[in-house]
Amino acid sequence: MSYSFRCCLASHLLDAGGIIAYPTEAVWGLGCDPFDSDAVEKLLWLKKRKPEKGLILVAASIEQLMPYIDMNQLDELSYRRLTDSWPGPYTWLVPHNGLIPDWISGGRTEVALRVSAHPVVGALCRHFGGPLVSTSANPSGLMPAKSATTVKRYFGNDIDFVVGGKLGRLNAPTPIQHVVSGKKFR
Repeated sequence: MSYSFRCCLASHLLDAGGIIAYPTEAVWGLGCDPFDSDAVEKLLWLKKRKPEKGLILVAASIEQLMPYIDMNQLDELSYRRLTDSWPGPYTWLVPHNGLIPDWISGGRTEVALRVSAHPVVGALCRHFGGPLVSTSANPSGLMPAKSATTVKRYFGNDIDFVVGGKLGRLNAPTPIQHVVSGKKFR
C-alpha cells in the first residue's frame, strides 16, 4: 500500500470517527478528529486518560491552527516563539479563542498545539484538512509505544488503522511550554 494511499485511507477513517496510530517525533501517537466528541471519548477510554488532562493538537502548518488561537493574548515575542519553532518538535500551550471544545482543552483557556515537522504527521494533517488530536500511543501508566508492534499489542483491533512510518529522532516526547509565560510543563 503506497504512502499516499495510507494517508488518504487514514483521512477517510478520521472523517468517519475512527482512531488511528501513527509515528511522531519520538513515540507512536494516537489521533482522531478533535471536533468529533465520540471519537475523542473513545480515544480517552482506550488510553484510560482523564479528560481534564487535555490533549495536544498537531497540524501541518500554523495556518491550520490560527483559527483557534486567541491572537489578542499573544504579544510579538509569544507569536515569534511559535513561528520560529514551527514546524518542529515544540508543543506550546497557547490561549485559545473559545472554538476549542473542553474535551480537547481539558476545560482550560489554553490548548496544547504543535506544527510537526514529521513527514507522516504533516501528510496526515494535509490529507485530513486540519489539525488532529495527538497523544502518545499507550494506556495510562505504560510506556509510550516505540513501534507499530507495541501499538497493536496495546490496542489490538480497538484502533481503526496503523499508518506505517518511522519515528523521528527525539528520545523523549516533545517539550510542552506556555507560549506567553515561558513556563515548562514537560
